[in-house]
Parts: sequence; structure tokens; C-alpha cells
Amino acid sequence: MGSLSRTAVTLAAASAALVAGGGSALADPGAPTTPDGVKQQVDALYGQAEVAGQRYDGAVEQEHALQRQVALIEQHVADEQQDVNLLTQGMGSLAAAEYRQGGGLDPLMDLMFSSDPEQYLQRATALQQADGSLAAVLQNVRDEERQLAEDRGVALSELDRLEQVRQVIAGSKAEVQHRLGRAQALLSTLSGSERDQLAQAEDSAAAAAAQAAGVALPGDQGPASSGAAIALAAARSAIGRPYVYGATGPGAFDCSGLMYWSWRHAGVALPRTSQGQAFAGRSIPFGQARPGDLVIFFGDRHHVGMYAGNGMVIHAPYPGARVRYERAADMPIAEVVRV
Repeated sequence: MGSLSRTAVTLAAASAALVAGGGSALADPGAPTTPDGVKQQVDALYGQAEVAGQRYDGAVEQEHALQRQVALIEQHVADEQQDVNLLTQGMGSLAAAEYRQGGGLDPLMDLMFSSDPEQYLQRATALQQADGSLAAVLQNVRDEERQLAEDRGVALSELDRLEQVRQVIAGSKAEVQHRLGRAQALLSTLSGSERDQLAQAEDSAAAAAAQAAGVALPGDQGPASSGAAIALAAARSAIGRPYVYGATGPGAFDCSGLMYWSWRHAGVALPRTSQGQAFAGRSIPFGQARPGDLVIFFGDRHHVGMYAGNGMVIHAPYPGARVRYERAADMPIAEVVRV
């Protein structure tokens, strides 16, 4: 998101950007009919949609982590069940052996009727040792069964969490669809020429930002590290690719997805959301920003771009738009992060 001219998105582009399921196609009663009024409301709707989109991204990331965790726990439970089965079988074998050796009679009766008391006492010592082994195996079985029950409880708890996360995903996706549907409806109130004027203004601003970003920087104002240089080159290579909610490239991106993809080229795995990326490195003043740094926008940190030098950022702006350069000052800067 994050552009003074975000509203220049065409109806076709906005429609294509909707996540499967769509949103409302009806404008709100009393909706503004001037380009400036539409622009203000659509900007707000895109902002609300991107907040939901970042929540969606975070929930999907958590879903994947929980799926991996549940799979590990379930495998561990299966292994523990196998251990319990083997211990139970071993305990049965020990009990049968003890019975065959005379463990089934009362020890005093065994001694009274034994034709060789000395041999009986030797056998009794062996049986006592067998009893000790059987008790140890029984304790192991009980310990394993207790651990098995605990781990099954953990697995059920993680499955409950997974279901809750999936509900967040569904809710966030529905909210994105709703906000984009309302934005589309507002844009439909403008004439074709009014939308063209907004698009031309947007294109002119993007071209000016690209020209400014292309001005050579002094040597001490280049990327702060080789990794930042690699990430910047990757982001530049994505110029012109479309914005799609939840996308991490290479064909399309949302704002945090572009940062995630670009820094992966440098061997760095950033958090998936703009809020998480705000804590992925050292916070620095904007006046000290260098190419490759992350620029986090808005008080709730729902948008992010990459500093490209000369006051410009590369970012994926909003649905219907494409990755481009833009003046960082066109959006409220929350912080700058050096990865």
C-alpha cells in the first residue's frame, strides 16, 4: 500500500487483485464522487485491507510452523506407542517364564514339597531376581504410558491452536476481500477520464522516483553490507511485477513478501510480515538510511519498503499496482531497520 496516488488503480486491475471469493460490488450510500474524495476513501480502504493482509500472512506462517510441529509430535507419539507395546510384550514374556519356573505356587508350599530344598532355594533366588526385572519393566511401562498420555494431550492442544489459526486466516482473507470490494465500488463512481488522470499522475510520480533513485550515490552512502547490495539488486529486478496479497515472488508480491524474497537472495530469512520485519535488525534514524535497509511505514507497521537511496524506496504498493520506486516521504515513516 502506501501511495498518494493509490486510487489510480483501474477497475480491471482491482478486480484481478481480489482474492478468490470477491467482495461487495456496491458503493456505500453517500460515497464521494470527486476524484479527491474517492482517493481519500480508497486510500483508507487499501490501508485497512493491508492490515488484514499482513495478519493473513502472519497466520499462514504460523499455520505452517504448527503443521510441522504437529507432525513431529504425532511421530513421537507413534514411536512411544511402539515402545509401550514392546515393553508390554517383554513383561508378558517375563511373567510367563516366572510361572514356568514355579512362580505360580506359594513359596512355603514349594519348599515343603521340594525333594531338594537346596535346589529350591537356588531357584527361589533366581525367581526373586526375575520378580525384580518384572517390576522394573512394569515401572518402565507405566512411565512410558504416562509420557504417551501427556504427549497425546500436547498433540491435541496443538491441533486446537492450528484450527484457531485457520479461522484467523479465513477471517483475514474475508476482510481483505470486503475492503477491496468497497474500494472497487468507489472507483466505479469515477469516469474513465478521471481514472486516467489519476493513473497518469501515478505514472509520472513513479517515473520521477525511479529517476531520482538512479542518481549515483557517494561511496559512503551505498549499501551498508554485501548482503544489503544483493537484496537491493533482487528488489530492483522485481520492478514492474504485480502486487498480490500473500505473494512472496517471484512473479508477484505483497509488501513484506517483496522484502522476504529480496533478502532471501542474500541468505537471510526475514520474518514474513512487515510487523515482524520491523524487529529483524537494528533500528536507525531515517537520515542514516542506506540502500537495502527496510523502511517501515505507518504507526501499526502494516507496510514496508526497501530504501533505494536519494530518499526513495522500492515497494509493492497495493492491489492493481506493480512494484515500483516511490518517495519514502509520501508515507508516514515508522522506523528504518538495518538487517
